[in-house]
Amino acid sequence: MTAYNTSDAIRRVNRRILPFVMLLYLVAYIDRSNISVAALGMNAELQLTERMYGIAAGLFFATYIVFEIPSNVALTRFGARRWIARIMVTWGIIAAGMALVTSAYQLYGMRLLLGAAEAGFTPGIIYYLARWYPSRDRAHAMSFFYIGAALASVIGLPLSGLLLNAHGVLGVSGWRWVFLIEGLPAVLLGFLVLWFLPDRPADARWLTPEQQSGLEQAIESEQTAAAVSHKASWVAAFADVHIWLLAVFWLLQAFGTIGLTLFMPLIVKDLSGSNNLIVSLLSAVPFVAACIFMFLNGRHSDATGERALHLGLPLVASGVAIIAAVFSSDIYVRYALLVLSVGLNWAVIPIFWAVTTEYVSGVAAAVSIALINALANVAGLALPPVIGGIRQATGNYNVALGLVAAALVIGGILGIALARRARSNLPLPVLRKQF
Repeated sequence: MTAYNTSDAIRRVNRRILPFVMLLYLVAYIDRSNISVAALGMNAELQLTERMYGIAAGLFFATYIVFEIPSNVALTRFGARRWIARIMVTWGIIAAGMALVTSAYQLYGMRLLLGAAEAGFTPGIIYYLARWYPSRDRAHAMSFFYIGAALASVIGLPLSGLLLNAHGVLGVSGWRWVFLIEGLPAVLLGFLVLWFLPDRPADARWLTPEQQSGLEQAIESEQTAAAVSHKASWVAAFADVHIWLLAVFWLLQAFGTIGLTLFMPLIVKDLSGSNNLIVSLLSAVPFVAACIFMFLNGRHSDATGERALHLGLPLVASGVAIIAAVFSSDIYVRYALLVLSVGLNWAVIPIFWAVTTEYVSGVAAAVSIALINALANVAGLALPPVIGGIRQATGNYNVALGLVAAALVIGGILGIALARRARSNLPLPVLRKQF
């Protein structure tokens, strides 16, 4: 296949696959994070302290971590299309069912079930996209996928704020409407996945035979050359030091995406003292910045072929912006710096998955991606209770934000080294032996 025809095939994939995948992630992320807005009404009704809310937010990640790798292994066995559909239907039912909780312990149980249901979705989609895009186009594709997550906050936070204002309609609390109405779309989309998403280019009837074979050959040749190839067993993912260091980077980066996302409405509430609808609108603005930064950073990285600085520098700058926000006495400056920090933090996401999927392939890739994502979600399990506890003990989020900032700066420095080594397929000089 010629370079021209390959580009034409990618354009067709962009039109048919990316918008739908973005929609799936948008719905998934709304269901995962709408608890942050629901908390504005739910905490008082269920008598939750800041720490209890943190526990509820974090428990999602306990089962998510446990089932992440088994779920991705099942995806490679049953096919991405069937498995992603199963994930969406089950999590949609559970997400809507959260409207029925009447106590803290019921909320804890439903968050555990939601984590188990959604486990494997994000790494599954990343693995799926790696089966469609050659490495030169991958960061751009990953940026659009994660724009779906950022748009979930841009759209979901104001929507949740509006639903909170439906408090008392039919005798139902506003936060219950948030869970019920935002959970149902996942069920419908789960069934649409079975019809809309082919498993691989060879199954796409909207590609010509030449385009199908060209994409398959281009991706297969890259997978054969990957450091951890499709011929390696899944054990190779656990035995590779570089995979574990990529996981550490993703864990440090998650301090920002998870820590700030789950507490953004509460942080903005502390800053502004506004009503719930205004708070939800202000909380959405940082994720508009995230969409813009991801698009620009992913596109520029693909155009230049440079990964290390695109991966590391935005994360360092994100941490510095948070530190500056903590020490600023002007609430408008603090808010602007938080917006900037979120945008810079999310900017590294497509670059990271491009680097990772250039390094691994095949079944080893599915397990590696799940392993990396599972370790990162340890931040989701541990960080919300810590942030909630700090807020309860100190009366503000300054110490917690300082902790997040330190993790981002360290992660950015690590990311530069990892990206450079991954592109050269060389082990880190001080870690030449595998586990």
